[in-house]
Amino acid sequence: MVAGGYFAEMIGAVPEDLATRVVNSWTLGERLLAKRLITSSDIHRALQAQSEMGGLFGQVLVQLGLVDEAVILETLSEQLALPYIKSHDFPDGILDLPAINIEFLVANRVVPVKCVEEYIIFAASIPQDPFLQKALSLVFQKKVALAFAREVDIDRELSRYQQPSVDDDVLLNTSHYASDDEFVEHLKDLATEGPVIKIVNDFFNQALELGASDIHIEPFSDRLIVRYRVDGVIQESLSAPDLSLAPAIISRVKLLANLNIAERRLPQDGRIMLRIKGHELDLRVSSVPTVHGESLVMRVLDRQSIRLSLTDMGFSKRHLQLFQSLLERPHGIMLVTGPTGSGKTTTLYAALNSLDCQSTKVLTVEDPVEYQLPGVNQIQVQPQIDLTFASALRSILRQDPDIIMIGEMRDSETAKIAVQSALTGHMVLSTLHTNTAAGAIVRLVDMGVEPYLITSSLNAILSQRLVRCLCPHCRAPVSSPDAQLAQVAELRVTQFKSTGCEQCQGTGYKGRTAIHELLVLDGKLIEAVLAGRDASFIHEVAIEQGMQTLYEDGLRKVATGVTSLEEVLRVTQDQMMDALI
Repeated sequence: MVAGGYFAEMIGAVPEDLATRVVNSWTLGERLLAKRLITSSDIHRALQAQSEMGGLFGQVLVQLGLVDEAVILETLSEQLALPYIKSHDFPDGILDLPAINIEFLVANRVVPVKCVEEYIIFAASIPQDPFLQKALSLVFQKKVALAFAREVDIDRELSRYQQPSVDDDVLLNTSHYASDDEFVEHLKDLATEGPVIKIVNDFFNQALELGASDIHIEPFSDRLIVRYRVDGVIQESLSAPDLSLAPAIISRVKLLANLNIAERRLPQDGRIMLRIKGHELDLRVSSVPTVHGESLVMRVLDRQSIRLSLTDMGFSKRHLQLFQSLLERPHGIMLVTGPTGSGKTTTLYAALNSLDCQSTKVLTVEDPVEYQLPGVNQIQVQPQIDLTFASALRSILRQDPDIIMIGEMRDSETAKIAVQSALTGHMVLSTLHTNTAAGAIVRLVDMGVEPYLITSSLNAILSQRLVRCLCPHCRAPVSSPDAQLAQVAELRVTQFKSTGCEQCQGTGYKGRTAIHELLVLDGKLIEAVLAGRDASFIHEVAIEQGMQTLYEDGLRKVATGVTSLEEVLRVTQDQMMDALI
């Protein structure tokens, strides 16, 4: 619920007539420039775009992706002396105002937030508009206070006042229609109606605001659940749409992804390309049938936030130097291992991005092609026409490549061709699903690759995990560290924790980084592989030869305040148990 003190202070700060306000003439652009949030070239670029597109200067900055909307609103709040209402300051329910006109509120992007004896407080996307304040004052016959708020928050609140006219029985009961074709046509009509379009657009906006990597839309018997994966952890949306809208919402997403909305019994995969608030979003859509309807998952890739530099991958100085030296070798295999979602492909892209693609021929075989790299020839696997990893590899070897990147070694044939490619003078980069670096060697043997071929072709294996970073806005040293955790980690340094703030949505974490272990195949390791030893033995030999484990690399990031000890223990529980035994 909204805090009363916050709005009492706000009301006292708002004059009766907005026109009488004395506004600091220091412009928005000058303020942002002084805060070093933009450059003079950014201002010039935004002014050019404004002359072509129109709109307010702050909105243009957001649309171009130069400044976050929240930063614009905070700066405007300072400049115009108008309050800025944040997500947690909105009321839990709708306000009962008899004279309210939903069409007017939607058209002007304004929503009531608080009604007191003398004032009604509204959140608006453009509260400095004098017409808006006068119009609202005339309608409600009260003094009106206006404040800034993010558009996504205003749209969310407005959706509560709108009642989409959808017949539940018609949506869920196909017997009302003469044929499936008629029902499908009805779904298409619903999927192109304003309320459904707005709901789906809200999903995309919310994902962008949260920095989510995945959007989950899951129908159940009693409700439709919408969840977002943020920094590797799933969190449920606070406002879920009505269950009766589920078929129309799912059909809307499937239409955007060019999927067959008439097929509701088989899994389907598609892709959506969007541009929202200056961000280019690439969404990979997966649909599977469940007992209560189709479940959708959308993998979100924000192309503007992509950082394909090895220095941004979380490498320690030692690991970075060693990894870069391995990439300079003229031939051999470099494997990156880890579970799904551990950033393996992103690391490979960063590796390719660090290489000289102008003087070398680089070819990739991927499923799917996630990032498009300049100077790199990228092939999309298409199993339906028999263009698999193995068949594509056989063909590209005749393309005279210097470097080959294989999205994933999934089968024996692909692994064997990769080994042969490395033995014939090519540098091969690929990923493999194993829990440890040592486990990748045993996995290759299980896939039918002879140990002597592994030792002849494999240069190194990089295993990695993603850990959440402590929020820099609320991170602080722990005055009394957890004794049990400190004993387990054997740390002799200051530990940090984050209490949670608005910047990190109260989680205490913001963003992710990687922890690594890098196994270089040489010396006693080659002897262990040729002798057919198991993964545990190979792992111990690698440690004896100086390999830092995931657990040890994580502790170093704890010592520097990058992440928390609990987070490292969460993703390296298997290694922690080995350390305790």
